[in-house]
Amino acid sequence: MRAEARLLTGLGFRVAIGGGMPAGARAAAERLLDAGVPALISFGLAGGLDPRFVPGSRVVPAVVLQGGRHFSVDPDLARRLGGVSAPLLVASEAPVTTVQGKTALFAATGAVAVDLESGAVAEAAARRDLPFAVLRIICDPAWRDLPPAAIAGLDSAGGIVLLPLLVSLLRGPGQIPALLRLAADARTARRALVISAKHLGNRDGED
Repeated sequence: MRAEARLLTGLGFRVAIGGGMPAGARAAAERLLDAGVPALISFGLAGGLDPRFVPGSRVVPAVVLQGGRHFSVDPDLARRLGGVSAPLLVASEAPVTTVQGKTALFAATGAVAVDLESGAVAEAAARRDLPFAVLRIICDPAWRDLPPAAIAGLDSAGGIVLLPLLVSLLRGPGQIPALLRLAADARTARRALVISAKHLGNRDGED
């Protein structure tokens, strides 16, 4: 997302925005690799699957599960991100928006979190035999649904478009309380992301 990208750009990292979806993440990762970066980091927010992980929890997984394949993160990169904090993150091809869906995915995989980009990053790094790691912060926890407006308002460039968000709210005004809770969770997650970015910036980092 654009806001997340600005955090790392300001610290001197080479950044490409995936737009929050797998196809965009794949394209962004390939652009970075074609530019000659020595490693990839998937950085941003994630959805919680393990109820113990609250909004703002840091997730540096040891392994990313993507399409039935397990990709191990680089241990040195993981240490530079503050150390492994979870055994497994699962990549999804579509948003997991309901408590029921999160519960089922947790039961099926044991992953503590889910996102849409880390699997594509892991695959891209593996194809080039380069190290990768993941730093994600929990935004929407396992016990909360994502309101439809939250997905409707995202564009492919990682920004927020007001018109589809407002249309979704007009069609379902009952989701406004859930959207306000999500906004509060997102503020908590972004504060944690800023702290993590500064921690990363205090080290000799990879692109």
